[in-house]
Amino acid sequence: MNWKDRIIVDTAVLVGKPIIKGTRISVELILDRAADGWTMEDILASYPHITREDVLADLSFAAEIFWEERFVAIGKVTA
Repeated sequence: MNWKDRIIVDTAVLVGKPIIKGTRISVELILDRAADGWTMEDILASYPHITREDVLADLSFAAEIFWEERFVAIGKVTA
């Protein structure tokens, strides 16, 4: 999945958060919904103007960030 075709950053939209191209839906929002237990079907039903490929691009974008960034969230995992 090439997320670069579907995920953009536009400083004029949501203060520059990564969003699904052509929408005001942030990557963060989709990840939050998935973390809350929403299924792909739940997400697509609630946001009918996005596609399965958009959601997969969100996940691919987030995964790539973790591969590229070096950080340890010790406070998060030990709390």
